[in-house]
Amino acid sequence: MLPPVIRRTLAPAPVRHALLRWLVLALAVAVWQLVARAHGSVYFPPPAEIARHARDLWFSGPVRHFFLTEDAVADILPSLGRMAAGFGIAAVAGIALGIAVGRSRRVYALCNPVLQFARAVPPPALVPVFVLLLDFGTPMQIASIVFSAVWPVLINTAEGARDTDPLRIEVAAVLRLTPTERLRFLILPSALPRIFAGLRLSLSLSLILMVFSELLPGTANGIGFTLTDAQSRSDLLTVWAALALLGALGHLLNTGLLAVEKRLVGRGRTTTV
Repeated sequence: MLPPVIRRTLAPAPVRHALLRWLVLALAVAVWQLVARAHGSVYFPPPAEIARHARDLWFSGPVRHFFLTEDAVADILPSLGRMAAGFGIAAVAGIALGIAVGRSRRVYALCNPVLQFARAVPPPALVPVFVLLLDFGTPMQIASIVFSAVWPVLINTAEGARDTDPLRIEVAAVLRLTPTERLRFLILPSALPRIFAGLRLSLSLSLILMVFSELLPGTANGIGFTLTDAQSRSDLLTVWAALALLGALGHLLNTGLLAVEKRLVGRGRTTTV
């Protein structure tokens, strides 16, 4: 056991872990910078050059526009809008259907094979189907995101509802709680860790499907469109900047969702995916 003086000088464990993560990231970027400069290849630019190009392209606008340029409004905001719409619909539908399926063992046993089959279908394989049904455009892109992102939420929510403590269900029956009260005070709190596990998987799928749907013909804006357009013009800096932007967006969105999970569920009950 460390002496009290040494213990007081050490940073709290969460702070040390955060500093360690940022240190690893800084070392990785520094190695990338050194290797890229030593190699001198146009196909492998240094991260400092990529960050400078991304700032000039998207984040050098006026203060009243939150530093967003016209390219950012044309490239980033439409993608985030499609992703938010698809993820929001998938989250609401997945939680509602998951609770309905998970509350009944018979319904769960009947629906589980269908759910597992639908979850196993590769999401990009369904894009041609949505193109035939909805043609190219925003409705097709949102539909492809919803259909692929709904299954992790639905299945995890159903599993969480099924895992509700039977003793608590019996106590709720003795107390004559209404179905709404059971849902609010018993089932949802018990299923929250599994729900957030599904939401985090769904968020990752939404980001992937958002980019994939924007790579298709007929798309006129978005980050995926920027990638294909830059590739066709051999603008490698923009390609790398778009990839870095996607990575940063994925990290920020997952961090935000994890913060909400810790707030609602509690630090000790958060799940890993």
